[in-house]
Amino acid sequence: MTELDALLEGPLPPEGFAILQLWEGPSLIGVYEQEWAEAEATAEARLAAVRDALDARWGPHRKVGMRVPIFRASRDTLMPPFFQALVDRYLLGDLAVWGPVGDQARYVGVSLNQSDGDAPMIVAAAVSEHPIVELEDEDD
Repeated sequence: MTELDALLEGPLPPEGFAILQLWEGPSLIGVYEQEWAEAEATAEARLAAVRDALDARWGPHRKVGMRVPIFRASRDTLMPPFFQALVDRYLLGDLAVWGPVGDQARYVGVSLNQSDGDAPMIVAAAVSEHPIVELEDEDD
């Protein structure tokens, strides 16, 4: 997690956040049933290992759901740049979030993602100088 540590202490892009890929599984083209279940279990174990390591480091995480950003994206509704960037990269998994952490008092989120059924599963992390909080539903 050297890259993650660098983002915690170093400069962030002008947007105030950075997103990085921590792990990518194999392509799932032509993978079905038992092989699929094994690939999914491997990916979930990768996420759990990262989450457990960060829980041990910073204390229990909290969940930030991606349901509202996904819904807003489907309706082309504006949302904060952080969530727009996640949606634009197909990083749609719910986030495990810690923060503020480190000397720079930054916020960290990690999630398991897959852009479509054949794409590799990805564990991604985001570091933000702003709190990562769940978006509220908008009234129509």
